[in-house]
Parts: sequence; C-alpha cells; structure tokens
Amino acid sequence: MSLKQKALSGVFWTALQQFSTQGINFFVSIILARLLLPSEFGLIAMIAVFMGIGAVLLNAGLGSSLIRTDNPTQEDYSTVFFFNLIGSVLMYGIMFLAAPFVADFYQEQELTLIIRWYSIIFIINAFALIQTTRLTKLLDFKTQMRVSIPSTIFGGLIGVSMAYTGYGVWSLVVMAITQAFASAIQLWLYSKWKPSWVFSKKKFIYHFNYGYKLTLSGLIEAIFSNAYAIIIGKFFAPAQVGFFNRANSLMKLPVGNVGIILNKVTFPLFAEIKNDDIRLKSVYKKVMQMSVFLVAPILITMAVLAEPLFRFLFTDKWLPAVPYFQILVSIGIMYPINAYNLNILRVKGRSDIVLKLQIIKKVLFLIIIIITFQYGIYALLFGNVIQSFLVFFINTYYSDKFINYNVWEQIKDMIPIILVAVFIGVLVFYLDVLIKGKLNSDFLRLLICSSFGIICYILITLLFRFNTLFELINLFKKK
Repeated sequence: MSLKQKALSGVFWTALQQFSTQGINFFVSIILARLLLPSEFGLIAMIAVFMGIGAVLLNAGLGSSLIRTDNPTQEDYSTVFFFNLIGSVLMYGIMFLAAPFVADFYQEQELTLIIRWYSIIFIINAFALIQTTRLTKLLDFKTQMRVSIPSTIFGGLIGVSMAYTGYGVWSLVVMAITQAFASAIQLWLYSKWKPSWVFSKKKFIYHFNYGYKLTLSGLIEAIFSNAYAIIIGKFFAPAQVGFFNRANSLMKLPVGNVGIILNKVTFPLFAEIKNDDIRLKSVYKKVMQMSVFLVAPILITMAVLAEPLFRFLFTDKWLPAVPYFQILVSIGIMYPINAYNLNILRVKGRSDIVLKLQIIKKVLFLIIIIITFQYGIYALLFGNVIQSFLVFFINTYYSDKFINYNVWEQIKDMIPIILVAVFIGVLVFYLDVLIKGKLNSDFLRLLICSSFGIICYILITLLFRFNTLFELINLFKKK
C-alpha cells in the first residue's frame, strides 16, 4: 500500500472511530448533564490537571519515540511496556498519598476518595499503551475503532445508569474506569503483540533521550492547560468550574474530532517523509488548511447559536456557560494551527525545541494570568485568547526555519477560510434574529440556522473554488 493510500485509509478509519466514539460520548454527556449538577462536573474538572500530569509522566514521550523510530524491535516495545507498567504503579501510589492534600487545597474533602479511585486508570492504561502505539505505528486505525466504540458504549451505559439511580459524581468516576478497563481488555484480545520478558537499558536510554523532553513539555502543557480550572476551582464555587469545563468541552468537540483524526494519522505519515522538506511542507499545508476549513465555520456558527444550543442540549441550568463558550471559540480556531506547527518539530526529532517553546509560552501565559486574574473570570478567558494568537507567532518561527513555511505565508493560506467562516456567522446571526421571535422551539432555530449556514458555506467555497473543498471531495471519492 502506498503512503497516500495508507493516509487515506487512516483518515477514513480514524474519522469513523472518532465521530462514533465522540458522538456516543456527546450523547452520554447530554444525558448526564441533565441528571447531574454543574458542581458535580466541577469536582471532576478540579482533578483534571493531576490526571493529566500522571498521564504525561506515564507515557514519558516514549510512545512518540517508538512511532518515529524506524523498524522498532520486540525489545524496544517490551522495554517501554515494562517501564510504563512500573511507572503507573508508582504514579498511583503518589496520587493515593497526595489525594488529601489536593482535597484540602480545594476545600472539597470528597475529592480524596474520588482521586484515589479515579487514579486506578493509570494502571489500567499502562497495560494497553504499547498495543495502541503499535497500532498507530502500523496505521491500523480500524482495529482501534473496533476497540473504542464498544468500550465507550459500555462505559456510557454504566455512567448513565448510576447517575439515574442517584450516585452523583461517582457515576462519572466509574464510567471513566469502566471505559479504560474495557478498552485495555479488547486491545489485548485484538492486538497481535504481547510483551517479552526483556528490558534493555540501551533501548530505554535511546527512547528516553528523545522522550523526556516531550515529557517535560507535556507536563508544562498539562499544568497550564488546566490552569483556569485550578484558579476557578480554588477561588470560586465548584459550579463555576463546571460551567467553564462544559463550555471548554463543547468547544473542543469539533476541534478534537477533526484535530485528533488528522493528527493521529499525520504524525506517522509526516514521520515517513521527515527528510523531504518540500513534500513535508506541501502535505503539512494541506492538512492544516483542511483542519481550519472544517473547524472554523462549525465553531463560529455554534458561538452565534450558543444560547439555544446550550438550552436545548443541557437545559437552562447550564446557560451561565454560554459567554464562556463564545469567548473560547477563538482559541478553538487557533488550536489546530498551533498544534500542527509543533508537530513539525516532533517529526524532525527536535523535542528540545518543543520543550524550550513550552517554557517560553508558559512564562507568557503566567504574565497574562497575573495581569488578568484580578479582573475576574472573563478577563482570564480573554487573556487566554490573546495568548493563543501570540503563540501562533512563536510557533511559526520554527516552521519557517525547518520547512520554509513562515508566518505570513500561513496567514495568507488561512485567512480566506476564516473570513468566509466569519461572514457565514454574520448571516446566521441575522437569520436567527429574524426567526427567534416567531419560533418557540430551540431545535427548529438550530436546525434552520445551521442548515442555512452549511449551504451558504459550501456555495461560497464552490464559487471561489477553494482548493481545500476539492481536496476533501477527492478524499471521500477515493474512499
């Protein structure tokens, strides 16, 4: 199978997996949002940073090292497997002991037991990390889809059942553990790989030398990406954390679906052509344009229709999350652009620069937080938007250096797509103003306005013959 055929197959199966699992998760989250309180979601959001840190330390960047390594051996995989397994037990022990201190920090004593149970996921995931890494290395996303969909359904059923019978926040904890366990069991059944009783110090040092910089970078990202949840959780009510987390999760739904699909496929794809800078730039440009082409109009339309959207999906009790969501949309549009710029460095093996950039960007992040924090939650969110745009200019410096794709060229490639998406948002806004007084149904408002936006977007991109639209059409024709 050619590289292009592998990429097309990868996109197809990853898209099917991602949209299926995210669709199920989204449906489950709607039901849970109606059954549970915002404060109960807030409790889980408070510990996200600690779970994120544990996940980064557990992987230690070794999975990325295996993916970019040419022809890794059984010794490579087994070495990383046992390192992950031992590390997961140590990580669980640390979280078990630290749980009371985290609970004291937030002044929410229920978090002690929640953390001690939720952290079991570290050990469960350690058993399946290498199986997932190998499948990604082989571009076998079909098997990953076969695993993720039943795991998501099973966990969702458990979570909804517990929430319905009054278990509150524990329905979220047990749902996450159940999904991780079901996924790990299936990966062992479907994957053809099993570890050998071998641990190579030489192999470990090789992968660790690449991976530890990504780990440090990932740690910084895990801490700072959850900084708002930490600050809001410390100084505001748990419900406020729940509102923020709900808005952030909904913003990440289209970003995550499109980003994960393309990123999961493109990292091993980029790794295969990492030494051909001209080809790498061409493929990278198309992937980034495709991501923005899909994400921008969806997010902008969702922002315009945020009030009926939140009320229809989650009921009136979640309406305070609407302005949070509308502010975060700008970050969602910038996210795939910033992520792909960093991917070039990872593919080139420059994890040292990734770490350096993370430190620079987080110093900037801290400065913005210190300035905006005193003015409240909204100022914090607007500060995050400003930081996202500044990060773009920082990241593109190295894209220019490594594949000759500078900031102005990227802006020129992205701005027509974003401007058309904004124009569609304006049209949708005025249509909603015209019909909302005549319709009492949020569902009809959403259906009419979103359909109108989709039709207008396709017609305008066809009229101006956007290459990205034809790239997408050709991709689905080939499948």
